[in-house]
Amino acid sequence: MSSWGKNNDYQTPKNYWSVQEAKEKIQNFCAYQERCAWDVRRKLFEKGIPEKDIEDLLDFLNQEGYLDEERFARSFARGKFRLKKWGKNRIQQELRMRKISQASIRAGLEEIDPEEYYDTLLTQTEKKWESTLEKDLYKKRFKVIQYLMSRGFEQDLVQEAVGSLQ
Repeated sequence: MSSWGKNNDYQTPKNYWSVQEAKEKIQNFCAYQERCAWDVRRKLFEKGIPEKDIEDLLDFLNQEGYLDEERFARSFARGKFRLKKWGKNRIQQELRMRKISQASIRAGLEEIDPEEYYDTLLTQTEKKWESTLEKDLYKKRFKVIQYLMSRGFEQDLVQEAVGSLQ
């Protein structure tokens, strides 16, 4: 057997960036879509940039307007709700994980229209109810509730939405 499968000697080395290269590439990274400091810090760390240089680059990006925590939170909340059909709890949890301030998280959640939110919850409830192949209504109800809560919808709204089906 050849040594290709067993040995890591033949793998290409990680593609590290110089600090100047990082400055250019990270500007494009931020210009492409909204990013938060956590995303940028992770990307720079993966590319072998030292911690002090990461902080300098983050300061530069903030000064130049590439990073804006509240703008990121608003964009993130809108996108995850509209495209992935996430509930507010899930969005909030993901933003917290990215070290976004509570004030910015609140601003992000304000982007979600309450009526659109409830309509989406009802649509998701109906879809899940139809696709759940469970004869026992109690178990079916439990599965649908679990699913919706795992998507980040609030328990009281989920109970109300499931109740509206029956």
